[in-house]
Amino acid sequence: MRKTASVLVIIICSLSLLMSIASAQDTDIIFATNTPNSANIDPFVTNTPSGPTSTPTTPPSATFTPTPTVTATFTPSATPTATDTPTPTPIPFGPNVFPEGINALTGLPFPDEASAARRNLLVKISNFPPEVRPQSGINQADVVWEYEVEGGVTRFAAIFRSQSPDHVGPVRSGRLMDLELVPMYQSLFLYSGASEPVQQMFMRSPWGLQIISPSVGDNCEEAGFCRFPRDGVAFEHTLYVDLNVAWDRATRRGVNTGYRSRGFAFNETPDPAGTPANDIYIDWYGHISARWQYDPATGRYLRYTDDVPHMDALDNTQLWADNIVVLEVEHEERPDLFEPESRSASQQIDLWDQGRAYLFRDGVYYQGFWRRACDANLAETPTPVVGATVDRCYSREGTAIQIIYGNNQSIMMKPGRTWVEVVRFLGNAVIDTNYADMAATGTAIQLGATPSPGS
Repeated sequence: MRKTASVLVIIICSLSLLMSIASAQDTDIIFATNTPNSANIDPFVTNTPSGPTSTPTTPPSATFTPTPTVTATFTPSATPTATDTPTPTPIPFGPNVFPEGINALTGLPFPDEASAARRNLLVKISNFPPEVRPQSGINQADVVWEYEVEGGVTRFAAIFRSQSPDHVGPVRSGRLMDLELVPMYQSLFLYSGASEPVQQMFMRSPWGLQIISPSVGDNCEEAGFCRFPRDGVAFEHTLYVDLNVAWDRATRRGVNTGYRSRGFAFNETPDPAGTPANDIYIDWYGHISARWQYDPATGRYLRYTDDVPHMDALDNTQLWADNIVVLEVEHEERPDLFEPESRSASQQIDLWDQGRAYLFRDGVYYQGFWRRACDANLAETPTPVVGATVDRCYSREGTAIQIIYGNNQSIMMKPGRTWVEVVRFLGNAVIDTNYADMAATGTAIQLGATPSPGS
């Protein structure tokens, strides 16, 4: 009995010791997470150029590594009916992996086999002087970039894939910014011409064969660039292009491969905690303005330029988009890349590395950052860019910008069409929950333009 009691005492003490150790270990467990506490992220103030102190860190390689796409599945009940069949949960697409048949520009299915097979196509479209409006075909573009050119006015770079309008324009000249956009989207490049220094940079680029332009001898019959003169419109604003003919031209050259460009991430369900915003007003130093107003009936944003509805002459509807993205990007003047007789310098827009951004969708907006992935193994551009930032980013072809939070996670965009606005400061974009009265503004503009009696 004495021996048995001793054994029991030893066992009980051992168990007590093990329980104490386990309890002490439990108090030391910390679960690692890649998402920082929201209290540690300093939000930046809307409409001011001052920025957050918490910028996204360079993500680990896993951030840009494609992961398998999960297919939506759901199991119906034993007796399925129209009322009790579960609805599949929306599945996010991107920024790197997209299911077969999904357009990486929109997050939507390609409308047909032809659009899936052809290459992204970027067209430069004039937005100044006012006589060039309404332009044609913009509402059929998947993505439109608007950025500043010399003189404080803007120009459009419209990227087409899903639709193939036969009358797009007026087509205008290329700029330094296009050296970034064309490889990002692995696109064909359609424009009317460029200053000689910039034209040489285009021609010596690795994607020189992707250029379709009158500047390299492409004409109306073979490439779809045709003139449509109009009274009161200068000759340089009369060039339009048939994208069907342009894509055929690319096929004959052997450069019409349907590559994807990745970067945007889509989900039909908006991210939580969006801030209401119904009116976005962007002013480029009083020379030109853009206003986007959210239309709850359609879930789209409608465009006003210089305070009047901006229409598309091809479909006679107001310009619209499902997403509005505003990017804050540094601008540098490059007088060395423009003809001596020009009164304005070329603008170098430093679209590399990362910066601050807004994303608007479904009547709300999110504050975050844009990032353009880099590939340090790529060689410098064929023509040295004098005066450019030394640590410039050269991205792999097809690696477009990402819109992210400070924890490197994608801000989910609405599947559909996106308009990207490039500004010098986020403060250039004035955001409001209230709608500006555009009908009253339009009336005031008309009255101001009407001559008074006896004048």
